[in-house]
Amino acid sequence: MSKRTLAAVAAFVLSVPTAFAAPPSSAKPDLRPDNAPVPPPAWVVQSNGYAQALLKTLAEFNPEFASRFGLPGYDDKVIDMKPDVEQRTLTALTQARATLQKDLAGKQDPNVHQDLEIMIRAADRQIARINLDNQYLLDYNDVGQIIFQGEFTLLQDQVAAARRPHALARLKCYVGMAPGCTPLTKEAEALYAATAGNQKLLGPYKAEVEQNLANTQRYVDGIRKLYAKYKIEGAGPALDALQKQLDDYSAWVKSTVLPRARTDARLPQAVYANNLKNVGIDIPPKELIRQAEQSFMEIQSQMETLAPYVAKAEGFAPTTDYRAVIKDLKKQQLDRNHIEPYYQTVIDKIEAIIRDQHIVTLPKRKMIMRLASEAESAAQPAPHMDPPPLINNHGERGAFVLPLGNPPSGNGKNEVYDDFTCKACAWTLTAHEGRPGHELQFSAMVEHGVSLARSMFAFNSVNVEGWALYAEWMMVPYEPAGGQMIALQLRLLRAARAFLDPMLNLGLITKQRAHDILVNDVGMSEAFAREELDRFMFRSPGQATAYFYGYSRILQLRAHTEIALGDRFNLQQFNDFILSQGLLPPDQLAEAVDQQFIPAHAKH
Repeated sequence: MSKRTLAAVAAFVLSVPTAFAAPPSSAKPDLRPDNAPVPPPAWVVQSNGYAQALLKTLAEFNPEFASRFGLPGYDDKVIDMKPDVEQRTLTALTQARATLQKDLAGKQDPNVHQDLEIMIRAADRQIARINLDNQYLLDYNDVGQIIFQGEFTLLQDQVAAARRPHALARLKCYVGMAPGCTPLTKEAEALYAATAGNQKLLGPYKAEVEQNLANTQRYVDGIRKLYAKYKIEGAGPALDALQKQLDDYSAWVKSTVLPRARTDARLPQAVYANNLKNVGIDIPPKELIRQAEQSFMEIQSQMETLAPYVAKAEGFAPTTDYRAVIKDLKKQQLDRNHIEPYYQTVIDKIEAIIRDQHIVTLPKRKMIMRLASEAESAAQPAPHMDPPPLINNHGERGAFVLPLGNPPSGNGKNEVYDDFTCKACAWTLTAHEGRPGHELQFSAMVEHGVSLARSMFAFNSVNVEGWALYAEWMMVPYEPAGGQMIALQLRLLRAARAFLDPMLNLGLITKQRAHDILVNDVGMSEAFAREELDRFMFRSPGQATAYFYGYSRILQLRAHTEIALGDRFNLQQFNDFILSQGLLPPDQLAEAVDQQFIPAHAKH
């Protein structure tokens, strides 16, 4: 994985894993008073003040990150890829951590104290990641993706019009046409050359490099389309320079990086173990595999039980084979013009269910759902939620973004998904990426004044993806039969992820066998199966395990709470409390429930 993409930096503080996508052309910031963020309590203000030391450090080295999450003053600045950037980053992070430790030593509100500990651990994680990368991996970067994400951050509808022209200033710096700026491609080549002499360092995975090379032109085309859409004048010379420099960089990658690329996707065990730790996995990989394999079998049994009922309800041929039922459901495809309208009807139905069943508190505004462009799909080929700015938010909203294909590494056309555009598929995808899943979770953090420590620096995929899979689970009883089958299919996928990702990275299974499980047993399309294998092997090794584990931990916590409270348990209050805690790791979330929620509700 490219070391310095915006997604890589955001993974330190926030990621789903995400491509930072633009909202639809019709979407405008919703500034109605009833959607305005509530004034944060005093302890949040104090905590956010302490967070500035770490935010400033991240912004200095990755201004694109700062722009994306709402920090002012960084829109015309670009990522630091100058010599010795790793050592300079380590020094700055160490200083920021020392400042936070000094703050921690004073007497603090218990919530502020916990937030300071969260931020210190976040700095520790980033320091550990950099040290491991330096110890094991060559410094290779996908420059095309870095530049695309940096430009995309500013060229979107919910960004104020006055900010968009800064994209050209940033582009000119990327290509060396601004004072003090060197072409980013040349800086990337120099960083690679500085480590290439160490034969002990591993090169990037060959398939990753090939995919990056295939995506480069998609990124250039995507940037040109953004400049045309927003009518940014005077960009022609910089765009032409970008094309030439990325063409030259691709030629350099082919001649210099590809010969050093490794054919074995496995990371060093220490690096992979750190990946698991950073996404929130706190049990040994083999224990995770054992739990996931057992769950996989149990879910298959549930699907076999459900299959004849779904077949009857949908008018399919009688069968107990869930695979056959999934194939029949996928035949009910939506054409491109009807995808968004159909999803909107499902969104409306889900929201009505949430309100009628008192599942969780919903905002009054509508959520955004849209289709991804080809360039976005290249950066992130899986469905995802594009989060809103978490700092200085003026009504900007998150968006559920749906890619329709997986851009190939060759010259062929996109491999088309059939996994997200069947009618039955819309229910589970909406519950996960939209409401009551990711979109609700992140909008709640913005609108209810969650501290930066808990919304950004506490980030762990176990919490985020666990909540979204739990959201799917809560909606299943109210869905039509076909929707229930797809919900179980995607839960089966999450169990498969939790054993296939570590097994592939530990050398316990072949890529072909993993492919066969995904296609034949889970029932995924070839395009989606390739996306998943790429995710396990180079896009984000370890992250895919978080869904199953996070879901398991939230179910355990809910069961514990229901047992403790009995008839005093209120589902909506419980879910609202979970969302109010931000992105706390499982142990800290359980502690909050035990120390705050259960005692408060046991008294009533």
